[in-house]
Amino acid sequence: MMKNRDEDRLLAERLKSGDRLAYDMLMDRYYVLLCNYAYTFTKNHDNAEDIVQNVMVDIWSKRKKIKPELSLKNYLYKAVYNSFISHYRKQKPVIYLEKKHIDAVESIVESNHEEMQRLIELVHREIDKLPKKCREIFLLNKRDGLTHTEISEHLDISLKTVEGHITRAFKILRDRLEERVGPVLFLVAGNLFDIRESH
Repeated sequence: MMKNRDEDRLLAERLKSGDRLAYDMLMDRYYVLLCNYAYTFTKNHDNAEDIVQNVMVDIWSKRKKIKPELSLKNYLYKAVYNSFISHYRKQKPVIYLEKKHIDAVESIVESNHEEMQRLIELVHREIDKLPKKCREIFLLNKRDGLTHTEISEHLDISLKTVEGHITRAFKILRDRLEERVGPVLFLVAGNLFDIRESH
């Protein structure tokens, strides 16, 4: 661990001085890891790569502001998360309830990106464990963005059945996941919370 920290510090110093070889090393060391991390939020490989590429371009353009004494790794992971949040806010208006969840997630990222990744993976595992039809309808709505009516028509089932499965998914996930995971669940799968139930 100490060796990695020392290597990152040296890499940061070389980047700050404009060493292009150091930038290539940074890409080799972190690009794939950061893409995997971004994908846990976006669930879309192209979007994840876009985020990471923007972060990498940004770190080179602002290289003179790099502080070698700070963790380069933590900086990169936080930059990826912040870029995702920025994109998320542009995609849709952020209501008060959403802001609370985003702020809670930011506090986790601030303290430990590995913990953040653990929580994200936990959320995905629990979504995968949902009953088959329940999971299918839940993902069509929360991951793919289909409305209840569109799902009803797509699967040739009643609107009431769609709403029943989504409500059931909410209940199962809330029962299985610890309270701290709630904000992560919100970001990973979209607007997962029935706002009426959250008041």
